[in-house]
Amino acid sequence: MADAALRLKGFVEQLLGEPLPVRIRAWDGSQAGPPGAPTLVVRNRRALRRLLWKPGELGLARAWVAGDLDIEGDLYTTLDLLSGLFFERGEDARTLTQALRDPQVRAAVRGLVKLAGPALPPAPPREEVRRPHGHLHTRRTDRHAISHHYDVGNDFYELVLGPSMVYSCAYWESSEPDATLEDAQRDKLELVCRKLGLTPGQRLLDVGCGWGSMAIHAAREHGVSVVGITLSQEQAAYARKRVADEGLTDRVEIRVQDYRDVRDGPYDAISSIGMAEHVGAERYLEYAESLHALLKPGGRLLNHQIARRPHRDESAYEVDEFIDAYVFPDGELAPVGTTVTQLERAGFEVRDVESIREHYALTLRQWVANLEADWTRATQLASPGRARVWRLYMAASAVSFERNRIGVNQVLAVRTPGSGASGMPLRARAWN
Repeated sequence: MADAALRLKGFVEQLLGEPLPVRIRAWDGSQAGPPGAPTLVVRNRRALRRLLWKPGELGLARAWVAGDLDIEGDLYTTLDLLSGLFFERGEDARTLTQALRDPQVRAAVRGLVKLAGPALPPAPPREEVRRPHGHLHTRRTDRHAISHHYDVGNDFYELVLGPSMVYSCAYWESSEPDATLEDAQRDKLELVCRKLGLTPGQRLLDVGCGWGSMAIHAAREHGVSVVGITLSQEQAAYARKRVADEGLTDRVEIRVQDYRDVRDGPYDAISSIGMAEHVGAERYLEYAESLHALLKPGGRLLNHQIARRPHRDESAYEVDEFIDAYVFPDGELAPVGTTVTQLERAGFEVRDVESIREHYALTLRQWVANLEADWTRATQLASPGRARVWRLYMAASAVSFERNRIGVNQVLAVRTPGSGASGMPLRARAWN
């Protein structure tokens, strides 16, 4: 069957109702589609079976992770072209059930079934999360979700993140072309410290401390005592070694601890950088109230969090299937307005909101470049499937930040006492 690519292109265009903007190369060597366009490589019929048994994003993700699908050409351009077709069709797009009422769509599906050949559904790649039984965002399920994402080997993360070992959006203080990722991550940590107004002798709680970079920077550069908490055993072990190597064990404590179990407040300041996305909508007010209770009056919170665009009907929001299955199990994104409202409901006074969306696109492109530059070692440190997960996730996220499909914001809030004396400077953004 030497025309598999042409037939596949025709079936897909029938399903989508519009031309496919990329080329297709099928397992039989045939090609079809716009000359010179990036190429979607369908390595075998199993890729089609994955899509037929699990239509939509999860089927595509499984085929990608398993190596049944690949992309030749610029990855970012290809993802940008495909995202409008598969992932960004809007709230008014037809559901699969509605689409199947169309005789032309049904004919296309029958054609794909015939092209895929008879077979049982392929097993999901082993990198797909196996969820424990129980409700979302209990202490047990949160530990499992965090372990799935972070306990894949510190060496792998060193390769991707670089020497800074910071797994959140960097911050470029200037547009200097020679500014490195490490410079930008240091500048981000310093920006957080300045927004929190840290001074020697204060106590800082770093929620979701990762590999210890924020805790070390705050203690070394601002003379504060820091408690960093994480649910990842591997992160904690790595962070403790870094703290010891820096000679900061008298000022930095790293715990494997849930934020709901911290009882040794009050703290002068709290940083939560790239952690709140794991909390979940049902638990977010509890999260905000817990941090509010841990702060002394006048204490500041810096909440650094990815945000999604709001829906006209918020009940229509669905968690991204690929990210939920392979990257951040049980993670949820909220609009920045929802986050601000929840912080205020918990008792905080929100003093500043800064969007740094474009900075995250720059950060992700640097991480992808690190991964691609040492691809063979990355596959050895994790697995070929895991490396493919991270490459797709980071590149697709970079495109989403660039296209304003998602954003990231630093929200500075204060536990303002009843007297109304916030302790904040009169001049807006005095930290700049």
